[in-house]
Amino acid sequence: MKVRLEKRVAASPVYRFFSPVLAVIMALIFGAVFLWASGFNPAEVYLKMWWGAFGDSYGISETVVKAIPIMLCALGIALAARMLLWNVGAEGQFYMGAVAASWVALSMRQAPAWQVLPLMALAGMAGGALWALVPAIPRALLGVNEIITTLMLNYVAIHWVEYLVHGPWRDPGSLNFPLSAPFSRAARLPMIGDTRVHAGLLFGLAAATLLTFVLWRTKWGYEVRVIGENPRAARYAGMNITRNVMIVLCAAGALAGLAGMAEVSAIAGRMQKGLSPGYGYSAIIVAWLAKLSPWGIVVVSILFGGLLVGGYSAQFIGVSAASVNMLQGAMLFFVLAAEVMGRYRIRVSLSGAGVDASSSRPAGPVQEAADMGGERARE
Repeated sequence: MKVRLEKRVAASPVYRFFSPVLAVIMALIFGAVFLWASGFNPAEVYLKMWWGAFGDSYGISETVVKAIPIMLCALGIALAARMLLWNVGAEGQFYMGAVAASWVALSMRQAPAWQVLPLMALAGMAGGALWALVPAIPRALLGVNEIITTLMLNYVAIHWVEYLVHGPWRDPGSLNFPLSAPFSRAARLPMIGDTRVHAGLLFGLAAATLLTFVLWRTKWGYEVRVIGENPRAARYAGMNITRNVMIVLCAAGALAGLAGMAEVSAIAGRMQKGLSPGYGYSAIIVAWLAKLSPWGIVVVSILFGGLLVGGYSAQFIGVSAASVNMLQGAMLFFVLAAEVMGRYRIRVSLSGAGVDASSSRPAGPVQEAADMGGERARE
């Protein structure tokens, strides 16, 4: 018996639309089985998580607070993915943006808010963009796989932050805890109302609006989409792929860096170890669940923030944090599986006779010829 994946001529539009919902349902079913096997009532756990995240004003505000950095990182990841660039380095770009913003805040302790906050935002974006430029140059000029380089740079950025807060930036009054000196009041992003929701939410909404406009209303956005859908045609049309690769990755890094600035300024109020619980990685799931749509990312980010906050609530009834992380991982797995099944069909061959597992019908020579013809036409 031989099992292989065969590329579909065209994915079903209905399947493409509903595949994220299908992935979430499958992840919830998988999580329910795991919770049941661990001795918990899945319905009780899910209800607890839902009420913890959306049951009152405090839960909703905490959900939005968690969604803000994920939203900004996911927008950058989606922009890069539009051009088939797999930026998995948002976590490191987030940290480097936070470092650059913290440097401004610690250097301008006497400056008023109207001076220090814009400079912190610009520094955060510059820090993330420069960190993304490191893998962008070898990707654009030499074709080096950006998945490996962006992923490895995450660890460099995290350890760089640890070095700073254990060494040169450690506050003498922190009792040897890995913390920098607290920022001045002027370097703190304002909150919205009496909640912990901060002005970073406005950054995310503005970025989603700008990204929607740029991708669908500008010549550059058109180039990005064409390069992502058909690089050969883009090159034949005279589009500069090398330049666009570097610009897109730097823009993605700038958005992640802005997320780092917002988090360190509004929530932490100082640079510290473990600033992110994995926002850059969660953003990958969000970007693909939203099908790379900017406004879809805004919605999915809030739902994903609810998953994080609900996970904390579930811990009150004994569910471990690792179980919640497992649920996030399962969601990513099923999102990727749904994406693969939309692009490929499983073909099982028994003793030389082809069986199409996805449609349960024999795959005879006529069908194979039709499929091959379709693939060639697509090429």
